[in-house]
Amino acid sequence: MTICIINGPNLNLLGKRETNVYGSLSFEEFLDELKAKYPEVNFDYYQSNVEGELINKIQEVGFTADGILLNAGAYTHTSVGIGDAVRAVNTPVVEVHISNTFAREEFRHDSFISAHAKGVVIGFGLQSYELGLQSFL
Repeated sequence: MTICIINGPNLNLLGKRETNVYGSLSFEEFLDELKAKYPEVNFDYYQSNVEGELINKIQEVGFTADGILLNAGAYTHTSVGIGDAVRAVNTPVVEVHISNTFAREEFRHDSFISAHAKGVVIGFGLQSYELGLQSFL
């Protein structure tokens, strides 16, 4: 089974950025733990701060991967293009958020991705990714 994790803007700063919200673990450290816990899963990981690159990656893996865990970061709330890419591919997508977006600013309450996703996991820290992964196992 191949699961592609796609992270959007500023998620490359996990472990350094707003540790009171996002924790002190880098995503790479968390991914190593996930790989050790689920050796039967082939994880493909991609991060970009650029909207078009995220769309390209969704299109690249969206017909071959078994699942996509997508944390589009702030683009969740602004990118019609990412929402359209999720709708256009065959691979099921789980939208993931580390923080509870509904406990944050009002503009973060809307998502251009959710309507096209298999499901949404919000607010469980990095464990949100593992909860999303469970839906594919």
